[in-house]
Amino acid sequence: MTDGLFDLPEQAATLGSGGSLAGKTHESAPLAVRMRPQSLDELIGQQHLLAPGAPLRRMIEGDAPATVLLWGPPGTGKTTLASLISHQTNRRFVEVSAVSAGVKEVREVIAGARRALANTGKETVLFVDEVHRFNKAQQDALLPGVENRWVSLIAATTENPHFSVISPLLSRSLLLTLEPLSDEDIHNLIDRAITSDRGLAGKVTVEDEAIEHLVRLAGGDARRALTYLEAAAGATESQERDLVTVDDAALAVDRAAVRYDRAGDQHYDVTSALIKSIRGSDVDAALHYLARMVEAGEDARFLARRLMILASEDIGMADPTALQTTTAAAQAVAMIGFPEARIILAHAVIALATAPKSNAVITAIDAAIADVRNGLVGPVPPALRDAHYAGAKKLGHGHEYVYPHNDPQGIVAQQYAPDDVDGRDYYQPGPHGSESMIAERLGRIRKILRGR
Repeated sequence: MTDGLFDLPEQAATLGSGGSLAGKTHESAPLAVRMRPQSLDELIGQQHLLAPGAPLRRMIEGDAPATVLLWGPPGTGKTTLASLISHQTNRRFVEVSAVSAGVKEVREVIAGARRALANTGKETVLFVDEVHRFNKAQQDALLPGVENRWVSLIAATTENPHFSVISPLLSRSLLLTLEPLSDEDIHNLIDRAITSDRGLAGKVTVEDEAIEHLVRLAGGDARRALTYLEAAAGATESQERDLVTVDDAALAVDRAAVRYDRAGDQHYDVTSALIKSIRGSDVDAALHYLARMVEAGEDARFLARRLMILASEDIGMADPTALQTTTAAAQAVAMIGFPEARIILAHAVIALATAPKSNAVITAIDAAIADVRNGLVGPVPPALRDAHYAGAKKLGHGHEYVYPHNDPQGIVAQQYAPDDVDGRDYYQPGPHGSESMIAERLGRIRKILRGR
């Protein structure tokens, strides 16, 4: 890298294979690139980050150095915001792609920023796209520049920074969360792209139904919306027509994109929604979330494990066969794999969602563990102690033990628990499913055990 790179005060320098923020506005550039906002007035969405006096607005307007982490789904404006800073600030702007840049390149950028600050007083904005792809050593290389304010760092990520960004960098950064664009935002974006000179320049018109279809398929992703619009318009123009119909839009992209990141927070959010839908007995919602996870390529074994846990945690003895069902499903999934595993998983989800529910099992074991942790661990009653070794009987071990099988009922009055917890009822059967019968039987058992 030459020093000349750092002598371009108002141009965007780029390292790595990621797209530069400058120099891509020619006519053949993708529609999403041509339509990238060139001022705050053109920005659609993320208004919660751009209120007067907000750190991001001050940074864009060029008077507030800062370290910023932009976290949000694809197509929500992370690169756009960095582009606005590059256009509207008097500071030098350098872009680094975390896909291909290494520690050496990062250190060279920071060294150049330090020289520029010392020699010319010019501050540097460093934009790191997909910062979650940097390993720990690469992220560590950013710290000197951030700590000494040799650079104002803007890092963009689609993954939860709490999982993907090292703590020292995260603690020194202002974390700003970008939200998916609303349907209205996407609609406005498409309308603008149809008429704008930088967009389709009115060469086609688009039916309202076609726009609604594109909005639905976009899923809050501006880049995806414009990519689909461009494909639909191109298909229409290739047939020498100027009206984009819903059929044109459907042909341009025949499948809705699933927003799901297996390594980040979306993974946890959708998993949580699946579990809570089953717990709430909404079989249809549960199947929806299962479908999203299957379509996104989720690990079938992970799904099977989660269902096995749920079978005991949320159903338990209300339907003792639930755990058997999920165990069999896990074995079948391991043997079969996708795509057929989707049927096995759906079988298990339907069985669990429609089963009677009880959390008595997890409540019981957690209550018992809580007592143990609180020190309620008295000595084992003498009658229950091991009496098989020599000298045990002299200690009184097993002396008063009553063998239940010798009693016609199979249950005898006898103390089994230590004195500290004797009489505690950890397991409280619920009124649903098999537990309603278990509750009645358990009541009789406890009366006999306690000599009532």
